[in-house]
Amino acid sequence: MRRSAVPYTRRVSIGPAPILALLVGGLNASIFMVWRGRGGARLLIIFLAAALGAWAGDATGGRLGVDPFKVGDFHLIAASVVAWAGIGFVEVLSILGPTTRPADQRE
Repeated sequence: MRRSAVPYTRRVSIGPAPILALLVGGLNASIFMVWRGRGGARLLIIFLAAALGAWAGDATGGRLGVDPFKVGDFHLIAASVVAWAGIGFVEVLSILGPTTRPADQRE
């Protein structure tokens, strides 16, 4: 008995969630940078935290199903809330983390 020929590779559809998460995370990180006035070296880390938070917020909003404002299947309010939580987490870590002092001020 011979099986039907099934192609080894299958098409994988990613969907719009990662792309929209990058856009929402970038928008929230930009709003934070305008509000804060400076970001310095933390800009990339803040962007990554916001984008990953937006992606996680979309997944959480999809599980809870309570988001009244969606763009397609993307839960915008939940994504923005968790993106801001990610930004806040990075800021708290930067405040609590070690600080570097110039060499002339070290003991």
